[in-house]
Amino acid sequence: MDMSQYLEIFIDESKEHLQTMNEILLELENDADNLSHLGEIFRIAHTLKGMSGTMGFTKVADLTHKMENVLDLVRNGALKVNSQIIDILFECFDALEEYIDHLEKTGKEGDLDSSELVRKLAVIAETKSVDGIAAASGKPTKTEAKVEAKVSSADESSSEFHISLNDIEDVLRHAFEQEVNPFLIRVTLDEGCMLKAARSFIVFNTLERFGEIIKSYPIAEEIEDEKFDDSFELLYFTKLEANYCKNELMHISEIKDVLVQPLTEDVLTVSKTPQKDVEVELEKVESKEVESKQKEDSAASKTAEKAKTSKTVRVEIGRLDNLMNLVSELIIIKTRLEDLDTTTSKGFDQNNRNNMNEAIEYLERITTSLHDAVMKVRMVPVERTFNRFPRLVRDLSKDLGKNIKLFMSGEETEVDRTVIDEIGDPLIHLIRNSLDHGIESPEEREKSGKDEMGFVALRAYPDGNTVVIEVEDDGKGINPEIIKKKALEKKLITVDEAELMTDKELINLLFKAGFSTVDKVTDLSGRGVGLDVVKSKIEAINGTVEVVSNLGQGSKFIIRLPLTLAIIQALMVNLNEEKFAIPLNNIKEITTIETGKITMVQDQEVVLYRNKTLPIIRMKEVLEIECDEEPLDELIVVIVKKGDVEAGLVVDSLIGQQEIVIKSLGKYLTGIKAIAGATILGNGSVALIVDPNQLF
Repeated sequence: MDMSQYLEIFIDESKEHLQTMNEILLELENDADNLSHLGEIFRIAHTLKGMSGTMGFTKVADLTHKMENVLDLVRNGALKVNSQIIDILFECFDALEEYIDHLEKTGKEGDLDSSELVRKLAVIAETKSVDGIAAASGKPTKTEAKVEAKVSSADESSSEFHISLNDIEDVLRHAFEQEVNPFLIRVTLDEGCMLKAARSFIVFNTLERFGEIIKSYPIAEEIEDEKFDDSFELLYFTKLEANYCKNELMHISEIKDVLVQPLTEDVLTVSKTPQKDVEVELEKVESKEVESKQKEDSAASKTAEKAKTSKTVRVEIGRLDNLMNLVSELIIIKTRLEDLDTTTSKGFDQNNRNNMNEAIEYLERITTSLHDAVMKVRMVPVERTFNRFPRLVRDLSKDLGKNIKLFMSGEETEVDRTVIDEIGDPLIHLIRNSLDHGIESPEEREKSGKDEMGFVALRAYPDGNTVVIEVEDDGKGINPEIIKKKALEKKLITVDEAELMTDKELINLLFKAGFSTVDKVTDLSGRGVGLDVVKSKIEAINGTVEVVSNLGQGSKFIIRLPLTLAIIQALMVNLNEEKFAIPLNNIKEITTIETGKITMVQDQEVVLYRNKTLPIIRMKEVLEIECDEEPLDELIVVIVKKGDVEAGLVVDSLIGQQEIVIKSLGKYLTGIKAIAGATILGNGSVALIVDPNQLF
């Protein structure tokens, strides 16, 4: 049975369970006596155990099985939750997360060794205490030694097997000649095992990856129909060792015991089996390991290919119903237009013209609604990105020896699925910066009259056609004077420029590439490390980032993101005969400016507009379009904004607002200044999309 077809479902569901587990573990740390939290974690571990066991992922199944044992003791009051238990559960969460991530990328659980973690859990479950887990790694505790002794003695004193070796002496003889190991295996299931047939199927499946099952007791059909008590027996040929076979089977959940008895040549008597059949059976065994390896590699490569392209979105059924209704409307209007076309061909009168106009207006309304509905289907809450940060803040606070609380709001704010994938890394960097370099140590905070506990706020909220995400801390803020000093040292600015720059402009130097590659002596150190990467990542998805800082009070990073990357509202403009699109969410207003009022300041054209200095950017020069020889007395200017900074783009004429579909320019045209992409217009021609962010 090919289990790989269920892998994507398994990964999606596991990620959801792990996300819930992470949230509850954080709550449990603050409220250790809350039994409902423990019950929820137990249920998640139990579900993951069952799912992974069915899929054959033994490492995940084994770890969650041991977690279950410990959690069950806590639920029943036999064990008290303390910081050590919480830390071990977090370790389990990290290991499970790594296994699932590896499964998503390669289709395999990976090489992470969680045996030490499993050992700790086993000791806790056996001793009902965390005292024994400090024992040296690899050395079993007294309790474990007792358990192992019990298992080995059980193996030795086991009763005889029921499988008959009659009629297979020649098969056995040839196996010994070919150095294939024949084993008799007895598998005993847990007394409370609900799905014995399913569990035995996993046992068969596991063994057949490395060898051949020759016989079973009872026969396979009876095992499949659950016509056996708690155990069944197998005659198994493999090239593996007995211990390896046993370990593989013991990793399967709801297996109580596995007895593996090697067969020796003493069992051989007179041959009754044709030699040809013997060779066929052994050929199967010898090829099993090779086949298993090839299948695993093939499945892994297919899964790895899927992982690169497959992105899923869970959608409420109501949104899909709405989408279906709109498609139905679209079909109705198509039929209506076809009827009108037939009528028009017989003669076009005013009545037909009115009907056609009505139909086109109706079609326009449906397409707009359809666009909105599809956008909503693609939307996912930022909660899925935010949920990783409480754990990040908890761990970093412990490492840094600081008391820091994370406040999150607006997790329900929805953003396009593609945007969500891109903002995780920039946010991690900003939060790490706030914790490491923004918020002071408890001693420093106490000296400056602040509460010993610092805070980091992570907020999201919609604002027009954009979504705003803020990362704010109540730390020491950013000192513009230190930035000025470092910028002069690095020769990023001249002394004259430094004198003219405002505090805001100095702080924005943090986003310059390589600015913060400095020693860690100053207060600034690390505050800007990698902020150029944060900026470029956010601008790559047509977003903007700015920083507001009050010295001694804290800093706030403000990220503005587009709702979607696929379809946007844009203003179409003309430059000579060429058409260009400017995204509407970048535009503040459109105005006309007299040419005579434009002056030059430091080789930059500026104009005084509404008591503010407005830089003028001539789009023809930027885009290298041939300019008119005669200067005009009045210019059409589109005022665009990036954060709270503005600039005026000079265009020849305006066409109007239009909904456009963004198309990538492809690999060969990446990195073209001021161009974000292209769109195809109604008449089939191509218009380039201007990226105003790159003009500032």
